[in-house]
Amino acid sequence: MGFWQHLDELKARLMRCLIAFFIGFMICYFFADKPILEFLQKPLFDALPPDQRKLYFTSLFENFMVHLKIAGYSSLFFLLPFYFYQLWAFIAPGLHEKEKKLVIPFVTTATFFFIAGAAFAYYVLFPVGFKYFVQYGLSTDMPLLTIDSYYGTCLKLMLLFGAAFELPVVMILLGYLGILQSDTLAAQRKNAIIGITVVAAFIAPPDAVSMLMLMAPLILMYEGARIVISIIEKKRVKENAPPKEPDYDPFVGQSK
Repeated sequence: MGFWQHLDELKARLMRCLIAFFIGFMICYFFADKPILEFLQKPLFDALPPDQRKLYFTSLFENFMVHLKIAGYSSLFFLLPFYFYQLWAFIAPGLHEKEKKLVIPFVTTATFFFIAGAAFAYYVLFPVGFKYFVQYGLSTDMPLLTIDSYYGTCLKLMLLFGAAFELPVVMILLGYLGILQSDTLAAQRKNAIIGITVVAAFIAPPDAVSMLMLMAPLILMYEGARIVISIIEKKRVKENAPPKEPDYDPFVGQSK
């Protein structure tokens, strides 16, 4: 396809994503209170005393706008497989026939790792981080959290952690396409760790424990993806190797 054809294809894919997003948005809006908001409240309320388990809003429209925000983020999360499929369908024309068949593994794996990243933030980071920040300071300090700041922080962190956990998916896909090599990844390990540290410092909450909690799985996933790419390369070399010629026996068909 030419440039304008690619542009038309991109517009069509984005339009489908937008239509799906708005349909999911309208559905999720009716479930924003229960169970979505209650689900997001739990890590904070578990870290607060029973008499302080409240969230506040400081403007007339804040509560309504937060519900819209919740519905938007929920639509993104719940329709992830559709968005990943549209992404694959856009790049598929540039792939070989064998590579095009990877659509189901790509969509499944990308969705799994995104959800795993969001779940890691919710079940691992939030309980530790929220308890630390709520109890930080003097005993006379009382938290006064607004619904916009709290839910916005939760959703952004889950979204960013989900995106960060896509690292092995991208690496393995590039390795399968021959763009990344395992030797290069091994040689650039130190630089990769520095890059992961910088990303973790921007994404994680502003404390060393949260940053280390994000760095550890990302480094492990980097090494895991490198090993998988190495296995793919060995398999590719084995498949492309010329067939071995049979050994010649000079006595076959002759009298000894």
